[in-house]
Amino acid sequence: MKTLHTLIEQCEVLHTVGNASIEICGIETNSRAVLAQYVFVARRGVAVDGHSFIHNAIENGATAIVCEELPAEINPAVCYVQVKNSSIACGELLKALYNIDFSKLKVVGVTGTNGKTTTATLLYKVYTQLGHRCALLSTVCNYIGSEKLEATHTTPDSVQLYKLFHAMQQAQCSHCFMEVSSHAIHQHRISGIDFAGAIFTNLTQDHLDYHKTFPEYLKVKKSFFDNLSASAFALVNNDDKNAMVMLQNTRAKKYTYSLKSMSDFKCKIVESHIGSTLLQIDGVEVWTKFIGTFNAYNLLSVYAASLLLGAGKEGILQIISTLSPVEGRTQFYRNAAGLTAVIDYAHTPDALENILSTLKKLCTGESKLITVVGAGGNRDTTKRPLMGAAAAQWSDMVILTSDNPRDENPSCIAMQMLEGIAPEERQKVLTILDRKEAIRTATMFAKPADIILIAGKGHETYQEILGVKHHFDDKEVVQEVFNIPIY
Repeated sequence: MKTLHTLIEQCEVLHTVGNASIEICGIETNSRAVLAQYVFVARRGVAVDGHSFIHNAIENGATAIVCEELPAEINPAVCYVQVKNSSIACGELLKALYNIDFSKLKVVGVTGTNGKTTTATLLYKVYTQLGHRCALLSTVCNYIGSEKLEATHTTPDSVQLYKLFHAMQQAQCSHCFMEVSSHAIHQHRISGIDFAGAIFTNLTQDHLDYHKTFPEYLKVKKSFFDNLSASAFALVNNDDKNAMVMLQNTRAKKYTYSLKSMSDFKCKIVESHIGSTLLQIDGVEVWTKFIGTFNAYNLLSVYAASLLLGAGKEGILQIISTLSPVEGRTQFYRNAAGLTAVIDYAHTPDALENILSTLKKLCTGESKLITVVGAGGNRDTTKRPLMGAAAAQWSDMVILTSDNPRDENPSCIAMQMLEGIAPEERQKVLTILDRKEAIRTATMFAKPADIILIAGKGHETYQEILGVKHHFDDKEVVQEVFNIPIY
């Protein structure tokens, strides 16, 4: 155990009331999870203000309260620490409690609208194959070494995050590769982490339900790079118009990668096929099991970051040639008749256009591209017409369906997507809200050599409807409706 005085040494403390020499055995932001000798950190959340639960936390055993505003009623048996920002302080408290040494655990964060999961996961695989004991924090799954842990958020909350870091240290991990979402940056969930490096993939429209405007979304992403130390590296996609914005105020060492512009790390696509692409990375040709320009960017960023972390060029490229797509990201399934289904997580206009434009180029002769797509409920509504427009632009047939409607009416979501589709293109559009039936219908219309894209859910194995998660897996449905083994 540590004393409260020791834990708050790195925090921006405004005022202390009570005895800060008390011993502390845990830190919580959820008053219901508080136990005896715990610190309760009262944070101002999006929907709930933790300051309202200070009394509950004390009743459950909290002996210290960290807050931005002292309560009117002071309990003499409790120490109160007033700080400028509780969320920022929380990370520092947790780092001190668990003795996290980021000089021994190198953390690389990946941020951007698209490509975070693939980039972080492939870095984890590369460095694991290079002989390092690594950890992964991603949308799909978390890993500590080879131990698989369920992921509930793209970036966990501070308490869970530091428990994972502690477990990584216990397992003697040398590297952690993690997705860093804009929500996590804005809510200071990554406070206290001394990142060894940060990667910027791209920035397109998403999460405007939360950030309200694109400039604000951009500002939040930029703040991640602003807070890097001088010993870290900042690696950005120079073909994205916002790349230089990320580097404007960072103290980190600056590096760029690109397919089109002058950069520190370069790549070009030599050949493209269904299920494979020949890339030239820094002058060396490498066959990969990935498709699309977007994956060329992902692989190039993995190569560049691996070099910056100290790995050798030949070893990195050899491993990259063996890697397979991440679960739910451009996963191909083919039946004996030659029909191809592709499952992809694309749930933003840009991601959808990227995968569709790639698949359209792979259609040969009279083969057609059929798209099954929906949009999530309780999320940015402004992207729905744009997703509908992208689907219609690149597809020969579109089936609008349900994704995770959450608390919204699936029919209304589909209608908003349809609004983005020009009247003359609506003749090739069907709306089938039952997602399984939509996939089944796509296979009924498809002919051998056609490609069916099933977009939006990717790795997810559920549909969330009115607060209840129902089992649903696009992959299982594809296997069932093909009615034969998947090759």
